[in-house]
Amino acid sequence: MEWHRGHHKEGEHVLLSYLLRRLGRTLLVMLGISLLVFMFVRVIPGGPATAILGERATPESVAALTRQLGLDKPWFFNPGGDPMDAQYPKYMGDLLRGDLGKSFTSQIPVIDDIRARFPATVELSVAALLFALLIGIPAGILAAVRRNSLWDHLATTISLVGVSMPIFWLGLLLSYFFGVKLGWLPPSGRLGTEFDLQPLTGLNVIDGLLRGQPAAAWDALRHLVLPAIALGSIPLAIVARITRSSLLDVLGQDYVRTARAKGLPAGPVLLKHALRNAMLPIVTVVGLQVGALLGGAVLTETIFSWSGLGSWLYGAISGRDFFLIQGGVIFIALIVSVVNLLVDLSYAALDPRIQYR
Repeated sequence: MEWHRGHHKEGEHVLLSYLLRRLGRTLLVMLGISLLVFMFVRVIPGGPATAILGERATPESVAALTRQLGLDKPWFFNPGGDPMDAQYPKYMGDLLRGDLGKSFTSQIPVIDDIRARFPATVELSVAALLFALLIGIPAGILAAVRRNSLWDHLATTISLVGVSMPIFWLGLLLSYFFGVKLGWLPPSGRLGTEFDLQPLTGLNVIDGLLRGQPAAAWDALRHLVLPAIALGSIPLAIVARITRSSLLDVLGQDYVRTARAKGLPAGPVLLKHALRNAMLPIVTVVGLQVGALLGGAVLTETIFSWSGLGSWLYGAISGRDFFLIQGGVIFIALIVSVVNLLVDLSYAALDPRIQYR
């Protein structure tokens, strides 16, 4: 018993040490991203003030806006003055306080815009990911079990098409054929104008159920189908291909052949022995797809008039509102980093043989 307790405490210590190291790396990544975003905004031709006011702006108005935005101060160091009077230290100090700045056009704090729009992007991304997993994993399993069959070739071809087709083109096709031409599903928006749904979580499907408005929840779900299919098409293709490849590798291992030789049913051998050990690459690629979903949401939300972070960022880019762009990129990078950290920590739960060092 004493050995077990000591071994358990040692395992906890190793896990804590790994977690701290991993958090340190995540902080370094976020620091690097903040530096890149900071510099990219400031090295655009003519500077941010000229980009905001336009090329026909007078030098006086550009200089006034430059002073107003604090862009006339040194980037990193202020020799002989207050260190926090430089742009980057002040920018990092604001970030650490959770202050992402204000929109230049609306003067609304960036964090308030993110708080209002992030639930819509979460709802769309989760639906797209569920669509990709519920179809991609079974398709990959079937392709691996029936290797070189007609289904295998069909699944591989569809996966190749899914990866190759641009999201914006697929979104336009879905919206036109199923929304406009056939009228089966709403072509755009998140909710019909006939519904007055007061937000609780910001997720319209859930809010409709919580508010006792099942008709609104159903309408929100119908609005969700087409953009979720468009956004989830590439992750679906990638998940199917990775599932097939990983499962084929595991099915050739000795322990799987031994289980079959003992006369175990094919179902338990596939699910308990093969699929569980094939899950690590699948979990890894799913974690990586979170970033792809958030990036693809910019196009998908714009096409389907989805009021989330993606369409918000597109509007910020079109309106040259660099403080919105800056805050949005930092926030998305933080979400992706946290998801990747959770994926790393989930490995030991999927495979007890994995040890953190």
